[in-house]
Amino acid sequence: MTYVIAEPCVDVKDKSCIEECPVDCIYEGERMLYIQPDECVDCGACEPVCPVEAIFYEDDVPEEWNDFTGANAEFFDDLGSPGGAAKLGLIPQDAPVVAALPADINKE
Repeated sequence: MTYVIAEPCVDVKDKSCIEECPVDCIYEGERMLYIQPDECVDCGACEPVCPVEAIFYEDDVPEEWNDFTGANAEFFDDLGSPGGAAKLGLIPQDAPVVAALPADINKE
């Protein structure tokens, strides 16, 4: 895995990162976005455009969000590597760690 989307994205899904991704490897789940680890080319274009600073290189994920490294991979357990997010659109599921979070955790 290269880049990871963490908790600040939950219930926000700004999608600026999707627009910057040159390989279309950022997929939309029900409550957050996920980076397909086998499709990501490690370019880093997504990281600086995220308005909630939810994207981290895998070695730089803050300790409190370490579960999201696994969650990004788990999201693709059944989906695999579809070869591009645009053709799939919203995928009505989330990784278990995300689905278990209380609703609207980022909204005040």
